Amino acid sequence: MAQHNTEELVRAIAADLHTPTETVSKMFSDVWTEFSDGATITDYLPLLVARRVRENLRSNPPDRH
Repeated sequence: MAQHNTEELVRAIAADLHTPTETVSKMFSDVWTEFSDGATITDYLPLLVARRVRENLRSNPPDRH
């Protein structure tokens, strides 16, 4: 996983969806693991993972209390 690009994506998602960076980072890591398992082509993996994390957060936002 390209660390620099991943950190930028996590920060952008957190800011856009008003979600703690730690929450987004954990979700990103979990989805990355799920998507990369057995993947032979990983060029677009960061974009696909970011998209899934955004979708997950929009459909089921974390409790902010």
